[in-house]
Amino acid sequence: MSFFGVRRHPGATPLASEGRLPGFDSATGWLNSPPLTSDALLGKVVLVDFWTYTCINWLRTLAYVRAWYETYRDRGLVVVGVHTPEFWFEGDAENVRRAANEMRVEYPIALDPDYGVWRDFGNRYWPAVYLADSQGRIRYHHFGEGDYEECERAIQMLLREAGAEGVGDEVSIDPTGFEAQADWANLRSPETYLGYEQARGFASPGGVVFDEPHGYALPESLDLNQWALAGDWAITSGAVAAEGANGRIAFRFHARDVHLVLGPAAAGTSVPFRVLLDGQPPGEAHGIDVDQEGSGTLAHQRLHQLIRQRGAIADRTFEIEFLAPGAEAYVFTFG
Repeated sequence: MSFFGVRRHPGATPLASEGRLPGFDSATGWLNSPPLTSDALLGKVVLVDFWTYTCINWLRTLAYVRAWYETYRDRGLVVVGVHTPEFWFEGDAENVRRAANEMRVEYPIALDPDYGVWRDFGNRYWPAVYLADSQGRIRYHHFGEGDYEECERAIQMLLREAGAEGVGDEVSIDPTGFEAQADWANLRSPETYLGYEQARGFASPGGVVFDEPHGYALPESLDLNQWALAGDWAITSGAVAAEGANGRIAFRFHARDVHLVLGPAAAGTSVPFRVLLDGQPPGEAHGIDVDQEGSGTLAHQRLHQLIRQRGAIADRTFEIEFLAPGAEAYVFTFG
């Protein structure tokens, strides 16, 4: 864990300096902007947002960061999104460009596939926000989701210090889709990686066969937060890959939302799939990437929302079946 310093509550006590803004010299490229330097940013309040496009925790902060950019950019705020990838495909600049366009990330993006900017900041988290004042000093940081009002008060305080006028009330937003806040009161299933390097809760009989195709089966039942494979799969350090048609993944979960980072193994291909909830089509509980019958198609490696329940939350069994070979799955997240 790496911190710049002790955080102050904006509006209650002054925000102490936590060091100089490290800058973005280690970025390998930029989207939406020419390269930005620390010297060129002097006189501006700078919000640095570390992100990676498959991260549900970051996606649930995006509506706020986007609103701050739109509200305060004419009053002296510069937002820089530093895209540091978690998965290999997120290091591809064209994949980041497509994701940014789809997610309406219109502020400058520093591409950080080699983790250079990440190391310069001593960062360890997605998402992470750092705020620098007009003199280039870090004055506030926040790791993870939440504390949006606190962060906005810090933005307003630093803008006023820089002489900005017309800095008023907090933004008002109503996030939808991936950006909707989690149902924390009913969230009892953790982020679960499927590759053997970080996997937990795997319950197919016989356990894991490493790095080679193998036939798997579902157990008679799954306990909460257990998952299993059925069909021919290769389990690698970072993912599971369907080696044939009709490969299935099942997960016993307790949450409103089920998300899964998925994609076709080969670029330019697509893989149809079907989702079931307790053995039935999801109906009104379908996510944004499937219809009421549970049908969907993988076209790119990204986060997919497969279930969003509208009613009471209980332990339920999610299942996804890939109707053609070539699907890869990386990590479940819930909301």
